[in-house]
Amino acid sequence: MAGSGEVLLEVDGGVAIVTLNAPDRRNALTPAMAAELIATFDEVDAKPEVGALVIRAVGKSFCAGGDVATLTSAGEDPAAPEAYEGMGKIYDSFYRLGQVKVPTVAAVRGSAVGAGTNMLLATDLRIVARDARLLCGFLKRGMHPGGGHFVILSRLIGREAAAAMALFGEEINGDKARELGLAWESVDDAEVEKRSLELAARVAADPELARVAVGNFRKEVVNGAVAWDVAMQSERPAQMWSMRRSAQ
Repeated sequence: MAGSGEVLLEVDGGVAIVTLNAPDRRNALTPAMAAELIATFDEVDAKPEVGALVIRAVGKSFCAGGDVATLTSAGEDPAAPEAYEGMGKIYDSFYRLGQVKVPTVAAVRGSAVGAGTNMLLATDLRIVARDARLLCGFLKRGMHPGGGHFVILSRLIGREAAAAMALFGEEINGDKARELGLAWESVDDAEVEKRSLELAARVAADPELARVAVGNFRKEVVNGAVAWDVAMQSERPAQMWSMRRSAQ
């Protein structure tokens, strides 16, 4: 598909491989890049031969969250139409990943921060490098979490661990992520993508079944006191307030 080259898509044996390709800014999300991601996920859903998706990244970071320039600009007036729409695109990109019609795997190397953490939390399964650095990072930036962060984090690792990471700023590595249930496996950096693709290929062998199974898996297993889409909207006013406060 045409685009800036910051989002790449290839299909190999029924597995869609989506690559974040903006290493100069550590794959931080801009509204334009987020829009490309959404279009890419739409393209994957339209390919009936695809039975799984792996999302990975080029460079030393999986995703450093929202692009600093985007956040700074939005902080000047978060309710301004352009800023509101731009932040919405970033939210929509990882929410859209969570709605992809096939099983999804995040191949996580390097660091994942803020919206980058939301990106990996949106997938069905995570394979993480042992030396990965995972942190929420919102409060450290002077921002309230956004994108339904509390819900999608706590439904994987529980209340106590979610509080430690989201409120108290605890950073974890891949081994700790596996221990907490945030990742299925922690492996050497060089093995992350190989293992992710191996798992994806297994379920992608029967694309039609994979799509039906993952739809019911999400309906039956994904839970929380508040639905993710509701949490996204309830967090947004607080995040907008925190961004505007930081810009003043």
